[in-house]
Amino acid sequence: MSLVSLYDAASLWMTPSGAEDGKLFSELPTDGSGDFTFSRGSNLAATRVGPTGLIEKGRENLLLQSNNFNTTWITSSVSVTSGQSGYDGTNDAWLLTKTAASGRLYQNLSASGVLTFSVYMKANASTWGLIQVDGSPNDAYVYVDLQNGTTGATSSVNIVEGIEDVGNGWYRVSISINDTATRVRVYPAETNSASATSGSIYIQDAQLELGLAATDYIESGATTGKAGLLEDEPRLDYSGGATCPSLLLEPSRTQLIRQSEYFNDATWTKVGSSVTPNATTSPDGTINAGKLVEDTSTGGHQIQSITSASNSTIYTTSVFVKYAGREWIRFTDAQSSNRIHFNTLTGVFGTISGTVIDYNKTALENGWYKLSFTTTSVAAAYTPRIALSEADNDVVYTGDGTSGIYIWGAQLEAGSYPTSYIPNHSGGSVTRGADLATGAGTSSTFNDSEGVLFIDLKTTKNASPAQITLNDGTYSNRIIFEVRPDAAFIKAFVNSEGSNAYETSVSSAPNTNYKVAIKYSANDIAFFVNGVKEAFTTTTTAMPTGLADLSYTGKENDGALRFTGNVKQTLVFNEALSDAECIKLTTL
Repeated sequence: MSLVSLYDAASLWMTPSGAEDGKLFSELPTDGSGDFTFSRGSNLAATRVGPTGLIEKGRENLLLQSNNFNTTWITSSVSVTSGQSGYDGTNDAWLLTKTAASGRLYQNLSASGVLTFSVYMKANASTWGLIQVDGSPNDAYVYVDLQNGTTGATSSVNIVEGIEDVGNGWYRVSISINDTATRVRVYPAETNSASATSGSIYIQDAQLELGLAATDYIESGATTGKAGLLEDEPRLDYSGGATCPSLLLEPSRTQLIRQSEYFNDATWTKVGSSVTPNATTSPDGTINAGKLVEDTSTGGHQIQSITSASNSTIYTTSVFVKYAGREWIRFTDAQSSNRIHFNTLTGVFGTISGTVIDYNKTALENGWYKLSFTTTSVAAAYTPRIALSEADNDVVYTGDGTSGIYIWGAQLEAGSYPTSYIPNHSGGSVTRGADLATGAGTSSTFNDSEGVLFIDLKTTKNASPAQITLNDGTYSNRIIFEVRPDAAFIKAFVNSEGSNAYETSVSSAPNTNYKVAIKYSANDIAFFVNGVKEAFTTTTTAMPTGLADLSYTGKENDGALRFTGNVKQTLVFNEALSDAECIKLTTL
């Protein structure tokens, strides 16, 4: 039987191709009973690598009624008129007309961290506009010339400001701050002033979001608008340049770096260097990556962030880096001699010294690398440090004032391996919840007396046993794949009424692809791994009863023993396939 025919013969077939918030779809059964219930419960904390190779995040427009300026928005000496011709070809724009000096439109709110406020604007009777974010303790603002597409007067507390030509006289105006915001404002204006008693501009689509740059507009209404990777959306991940996605399942991790993209925050200290914000396009496709630039002094040229930690604990730190004139860097925990050296141009490691448990690189799009290393802390603080280096292991030199590297997405997490990037713009810690996919199938989907469970998976360096099970909702009757700690081996079990009717294992390694299958029937249980029949029994064996659920964990709705790694495909058959068919299924 061909592989296509085998797939069509399955009672349940999941290849990651469709998902929505809270649901992972299966191809079979076609009535939806084979879909998984999915949860993670962490808004804006999860990311994935999308089909274009860029890192995708969750995004949120923190404003309410983002393009209904006669609702939660407040007018002060202005009027708003809907139905105007917009930048996007609709009639969704508004005319903002002032009737007295400093006439403005505003919305009260409460948000904190690195924030970007943006509005689409076009000149009318007024040829200038003004946007402002009221902060605590300072206000940020930018005047813009809507005839020439340039910025005018700005506040000293702005991180960056911008004006983007979007065509037909329209501009997207933005401003980024690091503060607690209490209000956003929009004004018709004159040259660096809003004191005239009359004037008007067109406006459309306001947005306030976490981060250093304005991203694609998200419509909001009575609640905030959300887009991108949602809170409980399964992550169909294309890491490593994959043409087809896998389901990414990770444990809960806490991002301890307090500002992961804004390196001019007070939580980052610099020696012999500076950081230019929004210097180039980052791995998420937005112009929000910083450039770490050496000064002309003789000595070290570095940046570091001191973070609260637990002593004698294993931590993994990571950062995205790209060549910008200086090839070599030293990446260290700054607590001891634990350090790695890396060439950002050639992508090769140099000197590795100290007690480094592990280190890795991952090549991404456009010359970016994700660089990580794992060490054991030696104090109640952890200090990730990125130092520019003139050559391998040579961090003391005279800088030229222009060379450096691009940096983005720093992360520190407790654990023995790096997980996917967790954005943090708030100044505190951010936790991504553990992925949980359970509840696929019903009692009519599976056959208790015989069948095959097949999984195409990639292991990770998990810290505890992790399972994928066909179960009865309890631990008593199950067909089980189990990846043991540090992926040292993969075990296969058949449980019947609480006892192991069959148990075997094969050696395995972390970060490795495996195709595994368990064939089960009363007189024939066998374990297949990567095209090899590893172990079997022909002894009459009691079979599990009541199988009604497929879960990537110990049993249905169970948070324990959840699988961590990548799942490329899952198949369940209600007949015990031949050995030849199982070998065909599991051959890499």
